Amino acid sequence: MSKVQWVPWGWAAAGVVALYAVEGAAPLGAAGWAAGLAYLVVSTVLLSRGLGRSRAERFGPANAVTAMRSTLVGVVTAMVVASVGGPASTLLLVTLTSTALALDALDGYVARRSGTVSALGGRFDMEVDAFLLLVLSVYTGPIVGWWVLAIGLMFYAFVAAGWVMPWMRATLPPRYWRKVVTAACGIALTVDAAGILPGALEVAIALIALGLLLESFGRDVIWLVRARHPLTVPADSATASS
Repeated sequence: MSKVQWVPWGWAAAGVVALYAVEGAAPLGAAGWAAGLAYLVVSTVLLSRGLGRSRAERFGPANAVTAMRSTLVGVVTAMVVASVGGPASTLLLVTLTSTALALDALDGYVARRSGTVSALGGRFDMEVDAFLLLVLSVYTGPIVGWWVLAIGLMFYAFVAAGWVMPWMRATLPPRYWRKVVTAACGIALTVDAAGILPGALEVAIALIALGLLLESFGRDVIWLVRARHPLTVPADSATASS
């Protein structure tokens, strides 16, 4: 294992320290600890393997920002699982989630400014985003209704569809709107998790987020379908037009 592949384990260790810190304010219990540690270990193994496959020579500042965000997601995961068995510290959970969302706006900027944009970094960022949405949708399920899980599961349904239909694994063109929609969904679920709005408004916010996500994924599916079946111009028409 190269030196750069050991770097993610340092962030995993920082995550364990963060779990201990949170434990003092909001007990996580056995289930919360198990979930938090599982996230930290699995995400670190996957990132380490990705660094090895890409033959990266250094971790890079943008990946460090994303790793910090991933550490926060691990803590949020532990808190959400712990909340199933008892009350959670909503203020702490919302604070950690808001910090993770703020960092999400920073890692891409850092990557561009430092000239360290990479496919691995983009995938790392996307996976952290997707898992945070999944965890938040689980937490807000009892608040707005379990249909909100559709927000958290949509990315994974898209990936699963790619296993069944290989043409859906084609590389999509870059589109900034995806990032905007992901951020909007994260903000919407965080606001709902705070529980500071009337119930009807919380449902409306989640529905808007779901609509944006459906539009974004729908546009990607349409692009993939068109890429698989490109429109062809008949030879006689092409000759006539020339």
